[in-house]
Amino acid sequence: MLDQFEARLDGDFAPMGVETLRAALSPLLPPGGFVADVESLRAFESDGLAAYRSLPACVVMPETTDQVRAVMATCSKLKVPVVARGAGTGLSGGALPFPGCVLVSMAKFNRILSMDARSRTARVQPGVRNLAISEAAAPLGLFYAPDPSSQIACSIGGNVAENAGGVHCLKYGLTVHNILKLEVVTIEGDLLTIGSGALDAAGYDLMALMTGSEGLLGVVTEVLVKLVPLPEVAKVLMACFDEVETAAQAVADIMAAGIVPAGLEMMDGPALRAAEDFAHAGYPKSAAAILLCELDGVAADVEEEIARVTALLTRSGASEVRIARDEDERKRFWAGRKGAFPAVGRLAPDYYCIDGTIPRRSLPKVLTQIGELAEGHGLGVANVFHAGDGNLHPLILYDAGKPGDLEKAEALGGEILELCVAVGGSITGEHGVGREKINQMCSQYGDAERDAFFALKAAFDPDGLLNPGKAIPSLARCAEYGHMHVHAGQLPHPELERF
Repeated sequence: MLDQFEARLDGDFAPMGVETLRAALSPLLPPGGFVADVESLRAFESDGLAAYRSLPACVVMPETTDQVRAVMATCSKLKVPVVARGAGTGLSGGALPFPGCVLVSMAKFNRILSMDARSRTARVQPGVRNLAISEAAAPLGLFYAPDPSSQIACSIGGNVAENAGGVHCLKYGLTVHNILKLEVVTIEGDLLTIGSGALDAAGYDLMALMTGSEGLLGVVTEVLVKLVPLPEVAKVLMACFDEVETAAQAVADIMAAGIVPAGLEMMDGPALRAAEDFAHAGYPKSAAAILLCELDGVAADVEEEIARVTALLTRSGASEVRIARDEDERKRFWAGRKGAFPAVGRLAPDYYCIDGTIPRRSLPKVLTQIGELAEGHGLGVANVFHAGDGNLHPLILYDAGKPGDLEKAEALGGEILELCVAVGGSITGEHGVGREKINQMCSQYGDAERDAFFALKAAFDPDGLLNPGKAIPSLARCAEYGHMHVHAGQLPHPELERF
């Protein structure tokens, strides 16, 4: 059974005519909820990994859970592939439409349904923006901790699908650590309630299974998130270094000392200079690297930790350690970091953002090797990453208008991800696998692990209709990858257009 199911992972579906889909789906949706004209579909042809583009057969925009259930049940009967989409800010091609699919946009599920200060929870729909939750909770003295750099735009449903992290995940955890309950619609149209408002729920931990499942198991229609108290005090240190490797070692030194910052972020010279020109955060443009270390909590504890971290950074080789003078400067320090990705767009016509995770002890070695790999491909790299948890985001600089440059960037990205695996890490920390890293899954996992993935996928989606061609590589793909050394991002489907 698994052999037959596994053969469909890359997609093998008979195309369905748009008029057939319109006739089947339009009666289930609100007015304007079915979109099929090409110009409108262009808005959905890619996610944040814009190098790959593909058009769905149609887009549906349900407004209620019952409408989602009806759409899913109909697509299941018609054997039509389904791709769910949130805000489209993902960076791994996870929301890339499969050719001929029904794309289910959750944009109209955008309400905060309730907020409970006593239980410190908020019940929200999946289309609610990440930052909107904290904005709504602030008057209650609370906030939602996971804060991806795209938090101003990304949706909580997409965060669940990718198990998003962010600057403050070092202390407060990833999405999976900050949600209590999900409502999920299966491909057959059944509604599942996973988890509960309590700290634990009986049975298998389906919450952990669903979080980070990249839309392969169901469509989230409601989320109960945890809220945490706003800290009494939050202070940021900026440490400057003359060598990237020294800064990387300082990260390991801080964590080895038993200090757990709210955030511990690193940028190398190219990244910090671009960020400074973009955000005017006050970064020293002559530094080879900077660390931003935020400590929060009770005032007395924060002051003590500030003194410890300052002394530790000085011993670790920092050329300067600066404490944000006030709340405005603290916000500027973080604005530069959160604006680093768009800022790097000033350095080259295009960049390719990699997401891999390594043990902290390997930071100095891996950063050196990334530089060597980049030099071998004749490309530049700007490094921006969540240093405290070893989540790297090398930004590979290239020019899509230059023949062969995208292919070189893909090849370099694949080698960086394989380097992460080689030192005991993972090919993703928060962006997910999607289409981008599916080949590197063959390096991360063996046949036994992939068989377990296939079995789980088949249990939820026996026809392989949900987000096909993503996250789980087929055995044939892995055999081809091992034989041909295909690198990250190489597409097996010629109908998926590139720039």
